[in-house]
Order: sequence, then structure tokens, then C-alpha cells
Amino acid sequence: MERVRLKGGVELSRIIYGMWRIGDDENTSPKHIEAKINACLEQGITSIDQADIYGDYGAEKVLGKCFRASPHLMDSVEIITKCDIIAPCGRYRDKRVKYYDTSSQHITHSVDTSLKLMGIEKIDLLLVHRPDPFMDHHETGKALDVLIDSGKVTSVGVSNFKHHDWTLLQSAMTNPLVTNQIEISLLSNDAFTNGDIAYLQEKDIRPMAWSPLAGGELFKNKTSELFLRMKEIAEDNSCDLAAIAVAWLLAHPSKILPVMGTNNLARIKMLSDASQISLDRETWFELYGLANGHEVP
Repeated sequence: MERVRLKGGVELSRIIYGMWRIGDDENTSPKHIEAKINACLEQGITSIDQADIYGDYGAEKVLGKCFRASPHLMDSVEIITKCDIIAPCGRYRDKRVKYYDTSSQHITHSVDTSLKLMGIEKIDLLLVHRPDPFMDHHETGKALDVLIDSGKVTSVGVSNFKHHDWTLLQSAMTNPLVTNQIEISLLSNDAFTNGDIAYLQEKDIRPMAWSPLAGGELFKNKTSELFLRMKEIAEDNSCDLAAIAVAWLLAHPSKILPVMGTNNLARIKMLSDASQISLDRETWFELYGLANGHEVP
């Protein structure tokens, strides 16, 4: 598995295992979670994507129980987690509305809570989960710098930010923002033309892609031209359709890091298949055109 070093020093596996659905699994025992992590490690997938809000603020605790039962795993993985979303559920069930909090107090408390729940000493990559329209960028930027300087966090990035949100926060920081985790898939491909990826490429920043399989929508219409063409390519490469969808992202020169979220152990064991598939430019545009319903102008 290819390794990618981001600005700020953190190094990740090219494909990342996402745990946003981990609490939905009927089995959340430490042994079962360890089996998922081991299935990733056997493929060279060492980076795990979490967030404080995942599983109604319960996913980090599930992972922490696994780490406490098998502490050797902590030395084998990189932990990504996120903060700033407050929703009226879990530990915030008393809140009236859903909102974002990028205050220094909340970010610091969220990081300390994540460290405690997961039983780890450092977060490899902390992401601000959503752009906060009420953000004091000076306060937020300083808080993030302090977390890095304190050793609690190695690097900081963002998620779902537009380039103006990025530049605002970065202007108040000493340390570099190292990635933007955004929605990118064959069916959600606006990032290739709306400036999101172009800005990151200009700054030599590696994007992370959430929902790279479009939440399963890619595979629902089994009579669509896109599905049938992906099926042909998958058969030629002796892989499943998911691998083709991810290979399409991996082929892009911006060096996208897909975040793959599945609870199915058999599917987890196949996550790296995409890294073995090479799609040429013509095939990339063929799938792009089929996804959009028309060829490029």
C-alpha cells in the first residue's frame, strides 16, 4: 500500500478505513473491532478515520475498548478524528439545536475527550469537521496551534471547507493545514470543477474523499450505462465494482485519499484491491461522462 506524507509530517496509508458506521454494527466487541483493524493492516491500510460525533458520540469509545484490550494495535495505526459538530444526542442530548463550535474551549475539550475515550496519547490528524459561520478564526487558529505545540495533535486539517474557509483559518495559524476531507465520488464529482480540488492541487495539499462510493448509490441502478461499464472493467480486472470506483479516484493526479467505511469484514479485506488497478485517461473520462449523463463539452 502506498504511503502519503502530508505537510506537517503526518504519514498516512493511501486508502483510509473510516469508522463512522462502526456503531451500527451488531457486534462492537473489542475482538470484532480488532479483526477489522487486522484485516486493514494485512493490506497496509494503517490509517483510521474517526470523529467525536460518529455513533452519536460513541464510536471513539468503541475503538478505545479495542485498544485497551489489544494495546499493541495503537502502535500500528494512525488516528484521524474530527470535532466542532454539536448535535442533540449522546453527551450533548441536552442541546436544543445542532450547531458548530470552533471556540478554543470546545476544541480543546473535544481533543482531551477523544484522547481519553480512545485511550491514546496523541491524535495524528485532527480535522475541523464543518466550516463554522460563527468562527473567530484568530481564536480557532491559535487553539489548533497550541494543540500541535502541546504534542496532543501531530497535524491539523479540515473537512467540508471551501477554499475561502481554508484561507481564513490558515491566515490565523502558524502550522499548516494539511488536508481537506470532502465528498468526492463518481456521482458527487463537483469538486473536480468547482475549484475545491484545483485549490488543493495548487497548494500541493492531498484531498481526502468521504463517501467515495456515493453511499452505495453507484450500485443501485444495475441497468445504467455507468453500472454496466464499471461491471465490464471490474470483470477485466477480476475485482468488484467498488474497486473500480475507488481506482477512479486514485487515478487523479491530486493524489486523493479515499476514506472507506464498511462494517462487512469480507469487504474490508478487499479494500486494497483498488490500488492494484490502473485506469488510463480515456477510461477515466469515459466513466466521468457516464456518471454525468453526457460527455465533456
